[in-house]
Amino acid sequence: MADVLLLHSVFGLRPAVPAAADRLRAAGHRVTTPDLYGVPAARTVEAGFALFGEIGHEAVLDRARAAVAAMPDETVLAGFSMGAGIAGALLAERPRAAALLLMHGTGGAPESVRAGLPVRLHLADPDEYETDAEVDEWRAAMGDAGAEVVVHRYPGPGHLFTDPDTPDFDALAAALAWDRVLTFLADV
Repeated sequence: MADVLLLHSVFGLRPAVPAAADRLRAAGHRVTTPDLYGVPAARTVEAGFALFGEIGHEAVLDRARAAVAAMPDETVLAGFSMGAGIAGALLAERPRAAALLLMHGTGGAPESVRAGLPVRLHLADPDEYETDAEVDEWRAAMGDAGAEVVVHRYPGPGHLFTDPDTPDFDALAAALAWDRVLTFLADV
């Protein structure tokens, strides 16, 4: 059983995030899903980016820090898209994190990696926000720093393919991703 901090995408705390948390809880994990915006979720990605811009990266990061503060040091840091980036940013302050679980976006910097850190990335192929070259560079840098990185690519779906409330949703890719996530978390 793992403790998991699960951070939402740029849309905000949409129904897909608590649903994902429920899926993880059903497998025996303890999951925290903070609202990093404190306002209703955006309906479009453009509105989400505008909302993120208004709130600001530091305020969002501070809210994530506050949510993880009471959690065990060995918490799995996880997130969707923008939330993956925030989870990765927290790694610098949480060196004993059990793992880094990234859905729909890269996160984490090589200087924040401890040797043996399990990192899993689940990404559309292609992904409109992460080029193959960027992913390859990130994977190599994280691996060189000592992380145990596995990248799962899902050919065909859109960026947020696990969110059933987006046009990107792909039921088959989402089911495979969640199977992989549950297997990964069972071993953390």
